[in-house]
Amino acid sequence: MKPINKLEIKFPSNSVNEGFARAAVSAFLSQLDPTLGELTDLKTAVSEAVTNAIVHGYKEELGPVYITVKIFEGGKVTVRVRDKGCGIPDIPKAMEPLYTTGGEERAGLGFAVMQSFCDSVRVTSKVGKGVSVTLCKHFESRV
Repeated sequence: MKPINKLEIKFPSNSVNEGFARAAVSAFLSQLDPTLGELTDLKTAVSEAVTNAIVHGYKEELGPVYITVKIFEGGKVTVRVRDKGCGIPDIPKAMEPLYTTGGEERAGLGFAVMQSFCDSVRVTSKVGKGVSVTLCKHFESRV
């Protein structure tokens, strides 16, 4: 299925850019006239995915974070957050609630939060090559 609109952005993995990513996705999706709840849910999921790329993907170094947002007929939206960081060796383990490699200051709930706010979440990874998180959400059509 071909998207009716698409956004692609790339930015360095500085933690201050997480807010930019959330705002950019939100602004792009405003064309769907979403409810505040719909928009807040996806912004939260995007925030978690970007934070994972920054904190876990690159750890002690900076690298690129890529976001691709696609809007399809009927209000279907996909948001892909990708990094070229260290990767995840065990995706099912990483997706378990409370599991974290980020130390005591991390709750290990990122993937659980993404799953709770999206219709589906798909994670792919290659160790040493990076991670791709695809968030899917349907927005009720009001336009």
